[in-house]
Amino acid sequence: MRTMIYPGTFDPLTNGHVDIARRAAALCDHLVIAVLNNSSKKTVFPASERADMVRCVLQDADNITVVAFSGLLVDLYQQMQASAVVRGLRSAADFQFEAQMAAANQIMLPDFETCLLPCRADLAFLSSSIVREVASYGGDFTGMVPAELVPRIRECFSKTRNNPSENGG
Repeated sequence: MRTMIYPGTFDPLTNGHVDIARRAAALCDHLVIAVLNNSSKKTVFPASERADMVRCVLQDADNITVVAFSGLLVDLYQQMQASAVVRGLRSAADFQFEAQMAAANQIMLPDFETCLLPCRADLAFLSSSIVREVASYGGDFTGMVPAELVPRIRECFSKTRNNPSENGG
């Protein structure tokens, strides 16, 4: 059985993430979406809620499992007996970053493989950072995220707009 891992912060999950996840799931027997709890990143949603959002959106995919994870990706790779990690690419800058990460992971684990999937052209501009920025100002982000997540994201950002002290302001 070929298992691939799609790691990311997914804060929040975007339509671009969903596209990469569905395409990656078609390339393997089992796709593990690893929702990373990265202490160096300041996230809006806790890892458990981000994992719940991913599960909610991709619940129809029989070969996808979602896990919250912290630590080294090479450790999860070994634990899951993965064949490869899949990463989405939006730009040349993404390629350079992902190539560096792949090389570092291969130094730690020589059998580590990375598959880079270019995103669809209409999603190349999209990132979780853009969604958070638009949502923080009350803008329309509905075309950027799965419809079932819109109320959750709106609620989160309406709280921070109504209570600026939570947002450092």
